[in-house]
Amino acid sequence: MTGTFSAADAVQLAVVERSGFTESRHAGSAVVLSPDGELLRSLGDVSSPVLPRSALKPFIAVAVMSSGVTLRGEDAAIATASHSGTAAHVALVRGLLARASLPESALGCPPATPGDRTAHEDLVRSGGQRERVYMTCSGKHAAMLLACVANGWPIEGYLDPAHPLQRRILDVLERLTGERATATAIDGCGAPVHAISLTGLARGTQKITTASSSSPFALFREGAALTEAVRENPWAIAGPGQPDTIAIERVGVFAKFGAEGVMVMTAPDGTTTALKVLDGSSRASTIIGLRLLASTGAIEDSAVDRVATELDLWVMGGDRRVGEIRATI
Repeated sequence: MTGTFSAADAVQLAVVERSGFTESRHAGSAVVLSPDGELLRSLGDVSSPVLPRSALKPFIAVAVMSSGVTLRGEDAAIATASHSGTAAHVALVRGLLARASLPESALGCPPATPGDRTAHEDLVRSGGQRERVYMTCSGKHAAMLLACVANGWPIEGYLDPAHPLQRRILDVLERLTGERATATAIDGCGAPVHAISLTGLARGTQKITTASSSSPFALFREGAALTEAVRENPWAIAGPGQPDTIAIERVGVFAKFGAEGVMVMTAPDGTTTALKVLDGSSRASTIIGLRLLASTGAIEDSAVDRVATELDLWVMGGDRRVGEIRATI
């Protein structure tokens, strides 16, 4: 069975320090590309395939947007979001479904409760139940359904890898990354997720996030529109207190996390990184991505220092801070 690179091919990316003692170490791999796509840094194995998980969402959104579906602003952001289920997020998802004249039951993602604490508590107090629209990937699913309606593709089976929508997504992914997917698995939300290398993931992300709105090619025009939407609506891509939202708001990067320790980021100058923490933990992935970009001069160390205080990286001893999660790249 194929799989992610091994521990022997990984390097230390972060540590957890408690009272001056290194309690845990996060190993993984990472790549950084210059604004013109040249390799700046390579840590560990960046050529073996990984599953990008939700870091694949920008490619899915671009595939949808370049297939006859106009999404701009908040609508584009929610299409690529791993949202926390606030009322504002849910309203955007319902808006996309309304455009497609589809009920919430058409969503193929599983029912869930909001990830946002306030929204979750409000739901409990109101006697509400788990719903598909609250699921963190519901914006992606609503956008995919909208593409099906716009193109006359069947709603039934829209998550099947052989469905015209999924074939379109895979084609866009392979065109932008310059790689053939080496495997296809099923993501936590029920959608296909394709294995590509970290280098390919960085390359494709960079093509989206540095694209020109005046490009003669629809993929790049829509990539530019998506990037603008995310940077102008960082709340929509994740939510209050979420690492992606914080990084976008405070540093101006394009940031998209993926489950199991995956992260992609593009700095305002186009420098792009893709990384995977091998043990699957995402607690250090944002700070690792930011420090990688800072190590090349793409963003300021002082800006990363400031945002680090908002990322909940503290290690607690009782009610005192006794350590931190720290990138070591």
